[in-house]
Amino acid sequence: MRTAFINQLIEEARKNSKVFLIVGDLGFSVVEPFVEEFPQQFLNIGIAEQNMAGVAAGLAMEGYCVYIYSIGNFPTLRCIEQIRYDICYHNLNVKIIAVGGGYAYGSLGPSHHATEDIGMLRTIPNLTICAPGDPIEATEVTKLSANTFGPFYIRLGKAGEPVVHESNIVLSIGNCLPIISGKRNAVFTMGATLKYAKDFVINNSLNASVYSFPFIKPLNKLKLLEIFLMYENIITIEEHQSSAGFGSAILEVLNDLLEEDLMQLNQIPRLKRVAIPNKFYSIAGTQDYLRNAAGVALNIEYFKN
Repeated sequence: MRTAFINQLIEEARKNSKVFLIVGDLGFSVVEPFVEEFPQQFLNIGIAEQNMAGVAAGLAMEGYCVYIYSIGNFPTLRCIEQIRYDICYHNLNVKIIAVGGGYAYGSLGPSHHATEDIGMLRTIPNLTICAPGDPIEATEVTKLSANTFGPFYIRLGKAGEPVVHESNIVLSIGNCLPIISGKRNAVFTMGATLKYAKDFVINNSLNASVYSFPFIKPLNKLKLLEIFLMYENIITIEEHQSSAGFGSAILEVLNDLLEEDLMQLNQIPRLKRVAIPNKFYSIAGTQDYLRNAAGVALNIEYFKN
């Protein structure tokens, strides 16, 4: 995904000289093509992520469309105060790119387990939150971010994620994307669990739909209403803490639809959340190993026949 991101950012910089990239002393072997073509639109700020966010805010105030880029927790949890006060409070045109969301850097231990980022960030006003599921989605999210004013958070995988979409996609902010069509059951997924969810449904011959949610905030409430009314059983899966994550956001929309009388009690689908339980995993290992340890896995029992 990170290669898809940088390739599309280069395309956007060719059209807009105000696109500016700042990195926290990483991204080597990925960002060089951007640096070579746009040396005046790039800055390596060093291992100083809070300063990186502040510099980005200053550049945005001067009219730049600024991207800050670092690993998982470092441009997010470490910079939460700067994101809130410097970027989002002023509604500045800064895009926060976290590479290695979830357990992508699991071999480096808990300091690199980016599993609380969405929950913390989605409470901050003005911030659009994205978690593309494959390189095609990463390309489209990058394109949208460059052409939409305001703060964005984009949670990318590490590298080598497979392409899931079989054709080009049309993506708009807040919408989800159908991947597989089925009846009664639906799996909602965001980010790096997309390929796993698709494969699980196909390999187990399940009568289920799969939807990818590149956007966690905002969510298209009317589109979700349409989907909720189609299924009896919905499973959300995410590589994030169960508290305040993607599944929580879906539950909140479901509750709001009830409060607004757009759904009735007899129309509510059963909703199962699959996510990381409320605990740290003080172990190092591959992404798959840590997912299994945390129970981020689908089960045939979750699906109604």
